[in-house]
Amino acid sequence: MIYLTGKRLHPHHVRAATFDRRWRGIDPAQVYDYLGRVADEMDRLHRELTTANTEAERIRQALRQWQSRHHNCRHARHQAGEGR
Repeated sequence: MIYLTGKRLHPHHVRAATFDRRWRGIDPAQVYDYLGRVADEMDRLHRELTTANTEAERIRQALRQWQSRHHNCRHARHQAGEGR
């Protein structure tokens, strides 16, 4: 079974997963184990996405602040060059 390999779970693994058949269908323990791994991976990805979005917003704010502080410097240099 693909989900027992210990490798990071990817969408193609989910699509390709197979479960052993029992007399009354698939093995519920395998299904619930697999669903638990899917949920764990989704949780991990959600945490990473939240962290990345927070960092991106921090960088955007820092860039805006830097641009605001340096806008006057650029404007003053431009005016000084025109006065020559």
